[in-house]
Amino acid sequence: MHHFSYRGGVLHAEDVPVPAIANEVGTPFYCYSAATLTRHYRVFTDALAGMNATVCFAVKSNANLAVIRTLVNLGAGCDVVSGGELQIALNAGCAPAKIVFSGVGKTEAELRLALACDVGQINVESEAELLTLSRLASGLGKTARVALRVNPDVDAGSLDKISTGRKEDKFGIEWTLAPELYRKARNLPGIDAVAVAVHIGSQITSLAPFEAAFLRVRDLVLMLRADGIDIRHLDLGGGLGIPYDHSNTAMPPSPDAYGEMVKRTVGGIGCSLTFEPGRLLVGNAGIMVAAVVALKDSTTRRFVIVDAGMNDLVRPAMYGARHEIIPVTEAPTGSSYASADVVGPVCETSDCFGKAYNLPSLKAGDLLAFLSAGAYGAVMASTYNARPLVPEIMVNGDQFAVVRRRPTLAEMTALEQLPPWIA
Repeated sequence: MHHFSYRGGVLHAEDVPVPAIANEVGTPFYCYSAATLTRHYRVFTDALAGMNATVCFAVKSNANLAVIRTLVNLGAGCDVVSGGELQIALNAGCAPAKIVFSGVGKTEAELRLALACDVGQINVESEAELLTLSRLASGLGKTARVALRVNPDVDAGSLDKISTGRKEDKFGIEWTLAPELYRKARNLPGIDAVAVAVHIGSQITSLAPFEAAFLRVRDLVLMLRADGIDIRHLDLGGGLGIPYDHSNTAMPPSPDAYGEMVKRTVGGIGCSLTFEPGRLLVGNAGIMVAAVVALKDSTTRRFVIVDAGMNDLVRPAMYGARHEIIPVTEAPTGSSYASADVVGPVCETSDCFGKAYNLPSLKAGDLLAFLSAGAYGAVMASTYNARPLVPEIMVNGDQFAVVRRRPTLAEMTALEQLPPWIA
């Protein structure tokens, strides 16, 4: 469920008419609903009731400070994958003890930052990283709370580019090699390896891959305990999918079903748990709004050209993702619809948001809303074709605020300078 709906034929974000936002900030823009963020967080945490669980928002899905602060104020921690994300999480008010530092390629500088901040957990992805962390932590007189990220060799069944739990993927330590590395970690200075982490991918629409991975983790925990290694905590990652095509009756599993599966697989082994949802919390809490620039008919198809491009929302070009697109002003009953490709102005054929959308009659200036754009939207945007990053808006009831403004061209180029040999 989300809080974007038609009222009197006009799309509203909570109680704010979307055209009112467009009139003030221009298009394109992203818009996030505080009420939807709140609801999604509570639905997920309610599904984990009875378990000793902490929810850490995956900052990589949406790094806007207002979004993160909204979730932190509800009780969330943060899952970060870079030193920059760690600093953003801290700036958003997240307590260091509720920050998990993940990521396959942490630099020494990033590990030092994590140690200096005393983050709650560092997820180690290789023996090399474990040895580096031991050296850095012991040199600083600190002990790092560590989980080894285990690769369970489970196919998430989602898009190849966002699957992370197969043995051929770059992430984690093969689960068959993990016991030996835990034995090594037990004797390393500066390391307290009392947790196991697993994350098999994103936009997973079946419980079966989760169950297979979690059962493999459970077996590993029992094996490690039998070897005298006291595993007390599990980091089960995120990855639960959301509906993108709202006309499709096939829905991803509910958080309640996910919670029951967690209890069934690892609920009885006496571990505290961490979960790191991203898309599940913010995906359907955001939309992107664009204006129609022109309609263009060829002999084979109609193009609806909008003022948003693949640099603003790259998921369709990068992943072949399809977002539902709806007019901001609802078409009257009985209106005729026609098939059209929705494309942007970027100088790439791949700048296409999707083919054969069934859309009503449109004209230049009409507004379109791209649904389910709250995750991996603005955070993955670029300034390709010298196009400025678009503003981000948050609504709360009948209020809205710009939470990231559109930069000027001067600001975009402020870090550039000509070398001395160019006049």
